[in-house]
Amino acid sequence: MKIIELHAENVKRLRAVQITPDEHVQVITGKNAQGKSSVLDAIWLALGGGAASKATARPVRDGQDTASVRLDLGEFIVTRTWAGEKSTLRVESAEGQRFTSPQAALDKLVGRLSFDPLAFTQMPPKAQRDALLSLVDLPFEPAELERRRAEVFERRTEIGRYVKELEGQLAGMNPVPDGTPDAEVSAAAVVQELQAARQVMAENDAVLQEAEAAQSAREQAQAALTRAQEQLAAAIETEREVAWRVEAMPDAPDTRVIEERLASLDVVNAAVRAKAARAATVEHLTGARQDVAELTDTLASIDEEKATGLAQAHFPIEGLGFDADGVTYQGVPFSQASSAEQIRVSLAMAMALNPKLRVIRILDGSLLDADSLALIEQMAIDQDYQVWIERVSDGSGVGIEITDGQVAA
Repeated sequence: MKIIELHAENVKRLRAVQITPDEHVQVITGKNAQGKSSVLDAIWLALGGGAASKATARPVRDGQDTASVRLDLGEFIVTRTWAGEKSTLRVESAEGQRFTSPQAALDKLVGRLSFDPLAFTQMPPKAQRDALLSLVDLPFEPAELERRRAEVFERRTEIGRYVKELEGQLAGMNPVPDGTPDAEVSAAAVVQELQAARQVMAENDAVLQEAEAAQSAREQAQAALTRAQEQLAAAIETEREVAWRVEAMPDAPDTRVIEERLASLDVVNAAVRAKAARAATVEHLTGARQDVAELTDTLASIDEEKATGLAQAHFPIEGLGFDADGVTYQGVPFSQASSAEQIRVSLAMAMALNPKLRVIRILDGSLLDADSLALIEQMAIDQDYQVWIERVSDGSGVGIEITDGQVAA
């Protein structure tokens, strides 16, 4: 369904115009402030209902009390009038039957007539993203999903830096000697052990000295056996007693080993502390790596949620999507597409959004070059759409020229 005839009076800058448009491309030209935009706005005001009314504060031409738009769509005749601040809508079938709920009937017919494909190509990437999201019903809230992902990403980055720091600390630590105990050794205990060993040695030395004295006494007694038989007997008894004590004497420990252990305690205990510090660092590193892995899994889950939502969403055309920066097409940022490709995709979006009333409006069409106009015309013919384009008059004589709110003679 397309517009067969447009009649508008006193709408915005228009006085009175009657236009029988071309089937596929209708160019509306004129100098600035002559009313060419008002022609396209009249179409939107007639069909758009509340959305169009909110977007247009003063639909009636200055100095006038009433205004009207009549659109012949072939199957329907749409007439909207304004008197002061009140608006009246009438929708009739081609046979003259009136609809009791005219706006409801139009809402079933009109898609997204307010979507301007050329304006979409001129938007900043994030504005394009917002515009696209306003056209699509998603099973998730994009802003909330992006906020959650940003929080997790920031947390993972923070812990990742901590992992790098711990890895640096671990790499800078000296290796721990094999056999290093887990707890530091008490110097007091070793000193006590050394003192005990020295006491045993002193006692052993005393016994040995007694043995030497007894032996000397025996020898003297033997030399004077004839003089001190009784002394010899006593010395022999003493020697026997001392000999028994010599036999019972324990082996003397090697104090050099104990002294070496005492001297090495600082080294050992330093190694113990290094071992404990290394173990603590390894424990923290293991925990941090686990946190990074869990956060990476969370990011993957969020990305999967987004991918699942996008797979369920119905976009105007296949291949459209979005990310945090803007709209994507076939996985590539829309802004990186050529001008022709952007226009092609945007026009295809407009067509997909208006499947019943096959009418598309392009404001500020002066931005289109000859190649772009040719592309739009060819797409309109191929897809059987009617595209209304507003352009500043270039003197070429193409299209319908509006001068002072009327069709130029």
